[in-house]
Amino acid sequence: MASTAAGKQRIPKVAKVKNKAPAEVQITAEQLLREAKERELELLPPPPKQKITDKEELNDYKLRKRKAFEDNIRKNRTIISNWIKYAQWEESLTEIQRARSIYERALDVDHRNVTLWLKYAEMEMKSRQVNHARNIWDRAITILPRVNQFWYKYTYMEEMLGNVAGCRQAFERWMEWEPEEQAWHSYINFELRYKEVDKGRSIYERFVMVHPEVKNWIKYARFEDKHGYIAHSRKVYERAVEFFGEEHVDENLFVAFAKFEETQKEFERVRVIYKYALDRIPKQQAQELFKNYTMFEKKFGDRRGIEDVIVSKRRFQYEEEVKANPHNYDAWFDYLRLVESDAEADTVREVYERAIANVPPIQEKRHWRRYIYLWINYALYEELEVMDEDRTRQVYQACLDLIPHKKFTFAKIWLLYGQFEIRQKNLQGARKVMGTAIGKCPKNKLLKGYIELELQLREFDRCRKLYQKYLEFTPENCTTWIKFAELETILGDVDRARAIFELAIGQPRLDMPEVLWKSYIDFEIEQEEFGNTRNLYKRLLQRTQHVKVWISYAKFELSLEGGERLQRCRQIFEEANKSMRSCEEKEERLMLLEAWKDFEAEFSSDGDVERVGKLLPEKVKKRRKLTAEDGSDAGWEEYYDYIFPEDAANQPNLKLLAMAKMWKKKQQTDDDRDQNLREKAVRDEEEEETDAAAAKDGPENCEGSKVAQEENTFDDRDDSSSSSSEDEEQDREQDGEKENVDKKKEKSKKDEDQD
Repeated sequence: MASTAAGKQRIPKVAKVKNKAPAEVQITAEQLLREAKERELELLPPPPKQKITDKEELNDYKLRKRKAFEDNIRKNRTIISNWIKYAQWEESLTEIQRARSIYERALDVDHRNVTLWLKYAEMEMKSRQVNHARNIWDRAITILPRVNQFWYKYTYMEEMLGNVAGCRQAFERWMEWEPEEQAWHSYINFELRYKEVDKGRSIYERFVMVHPEVKNWIKYARFEDKHGYIAHSRKVYERAVEFFGEEHVDENLFVAFAKFEETQKEFERVRVIYKYALDRIPKQQAQELFKNYTMFEKKFGDRRGIEDVIVSKRRFQYEEEVKANPHNYDAWFDYLRLVESDAEADTVREVYERAIANVPPIQEKRHWRRYIYLWINYALYEELEVMDEDRTRQVYQACLDLIPHKKFTFAKIWLLYGQFEIRQKNLQGARKVMGTAIGKCPKNKLLKGYIELELQLREFDRCRKLYQKYLEFTPENCTTWIKFAELETILGDVDRARAIFELAIGQPRLDMPEVLWKSYIDFEIEQEEFGNTRNLYKRLLQRTQHVKVWISYAKFELSLEGGERLQRCRQIFEEANKSMRSCEEKEERLMLLEAWKDFEAEFSSDGDVERVGKLLPEKVKKRRKLTAEDGSDAGWEEYYDYIFPEDAANQPNLKLLAMAKMWKKKQQTDDDRDQNLREKAVRDEEEEETDAAAAKDGPENCEGSKVAQEENTFDDRDDSSSSSSEDEEQDREQDGEKENVDKKKEKSKKDEDQD
């Protein structure tokens, strides 16, 4: 006992605070921080400088630093700054190969880090490893082609090396990605530095197609003007005007064009340009244009005859275009727009007659789409501008006589004709037109338009008849059934609406049956016919066992008021779970169980939630054999499967594996307990022997040999501690080997079960 008591360490006594009352002067945390800052308590002294005198110390220093860097990386591989610091340190030691290896390892971790690529390439360029740097830039722009910084540095490096062809090739690769405008300007400036004006022109050609903005076209024209190519510059301006057309005109383009012609002393051209622009740009958007035009006229002339010149010139151009290609209907539209703005009615009619005389030679609808708008514009012109009702009616009738309705038709022309008759208060004529259309060529658009027309006139009986005709024409169209039922619902005839829905769901073929059933269910819910709604859900579940139907059914029961709503909802979930056990789509079954669990978590106790939680499946990775189209073996594929506890009886391998895991865990627990008991018994025997020996010795020997015993005990303790540490290391190694063997056995057993 004396030896054991001497071996125990003495624990110092903790000073007890007698007065626990608060001090009179309280110190705040802010005051403590201020005092610490004033005294600089947190400032650490700089580390001592280490002088390395020989190679061995240098290698030792390198080893320590590398170990520290590797430890930092191992703690968190995703911190790229640690990788960069490590590589820069190796670079400072001129260990380029090691730094390169570190950068490559870092790229394996995060290959989309821009800074990492830049540091890597800069290191190679600093060390004058041109091919390595070129390789890195090539990899970077291949992986991250949208990072412009890579391209800028790559092309700059090639140009600094004097590799003009390589730099041009890099720019060409860059332009294939259609980058921002500054990249194109960099390429153009590069070519101009080497006096390659033709190549700069070709780049501008591609540039204005990729970035078709007015300022870019103006830059292109000024580029040509700057290098003395006046004709080319004028052609660029003309192309820009044609490119943007009349719908996207911009006053800046015409101002720049006019100023260019003004510098070339082409004053007539300037007048034509300004007038052309003023005819097409709204006045509120052409303030700057008008201002420049006024200044030009004050300098070089007056405003007489400008309109006649422009109109006559444009008319001549359009005449040439329609003579070259009479079936160019876009040219006819432009020509007619010009004539309508500045001509008499007879002249406009003459041009319209010439335009509609060019009937498409092929009776295919795609060739007639543009042509039919000539007739529409003609009829609208006669109605709105000339206000000739009889002539408008003749235009519509002639157009309908011309269209081959047996092959195709245009619902737009029929609807416009009917709306025209309505505007003329000829209701009978409008109905006659629409009836003729449905009789000759029934179409969805025609029937919808006719029904909307009668709805606006509040002729509900006619709408019913039209819906019946519509459904005879297309009985599979769910939207029509729904609209018909909605009409009856609005009119207050619920029985007719329900009968329509019943007829609809009884159709053998429907395009959107899920939408139809949902509309029917929503209709019954709105009518508060919950019994009918419940029957509808049951009928729908007889046709389909889709999980969304079950969940919707459960939510419906939950939305009702009453004491049994929770029990009904739970019963639906249970029935759904039973019916979906044979379902092959395990994800749908999982979706159902998760919805059930959410319901129990919100409305029930923890016991119900735990009961549903036990039904949730286990996610297991499996392998399956793939077969190619020709029947040959295509290897194995890994996939995830869900194992439901209810299906565990059908999976004996999984059950056997779980039992084996439990047995192994129990065996390991028993072994640990037996070992602890044996160690405790050995310690008790040693203590008893020590006590017996102390009792045999006299009191005189006890005091005289106390120091010797203490020394022996300390020596024995040191020896025992060293030997015990060695034994513990051996035991750990043996346990690690056993665990590895057990893991390999379990893994092989899992693979066999999955196969």
